[in-house]
Amino acid sequence: MASSSSFPAPRSRSRKPLGKMADWFRQALSKKPKVPVSPESTPSDVSQPSSQDSNPPQCLSSVVSPTPPPTHMGTSSSSSSSGRWSKDYDVCVCHSEQDLVAAQELVSYLEDSPAGLRCFLQLRDATPGGAIVSELCQALSNSHCCVLLITPGFLQDPWCKYQMLQALTQSPGAEGCTIPLLSGLTRAAYPAELRFMYFVDGQGPDHGFRQVKQAVMRCKLGGREGGLVSDLLW
Repeated sequence: MASSSSFPAPRSRSRKPLGKMADWFRQALSKKPKVPVSPESTPSDVSQPSSQDSNPPQCLSSVVSPTPPPTHMGTSSSSSSSGRWSKDYDVCVCHSEQDLVAAQELVSYLEDSPAGLRCFLQLRDATPGGAIVSELCQALSNSHCCVLLITPGFLQDPWCKYQMLQALTQSPGAEGCTIPLLSGLTRAAYPAELRFMYFVDGQGPDHGFRQVKQAVMRCKLGGREGGLVSDLLW
């Protein structure tokens, strides 16, 4: 018993330094790293979307929903498709070959007048290489009226008779669209096919050209409803 009591009791080591170290590690691990915030950045920059994200660019919106340009309706196209300009010529002059000079004088008178009438003269205005019959039919259909220069040569020419019948066929019920100009003939020689029409007497200083112009103007301005009245002689 004495031997056991002779040994001193071992000292207990202090736990204070270890406890401080454990607390320091615990605090170090529990701390969260601080993210540096720029002074220029604000919470609104992060939470709110930019204007480019909310609204599409102007170029994209125009592609998605294009707005058609306004259409302007002019009156020139409608006026050009009706009235005088709906046809290429105001008058088609039909004559015999031997009366070419007289036909040219009539055409010059009508074209040089203040009205500036547009005339079709076959030997002058027909398309080179075109068929004679086709050119005549096209000229009659593209003219407001037709002047028949009826002379002794006209009555003796089968081609002139065809022109006369074709002109009557083009406008069978159109009064005033076919204008006979009787020159160098008596009333008894007036063609039977035209008996129901008044004619212009080619005797006189102007060879009836003034009355022909009046008739063409009336046909052109009054359309197919206008006709020859008392200013044309029987």
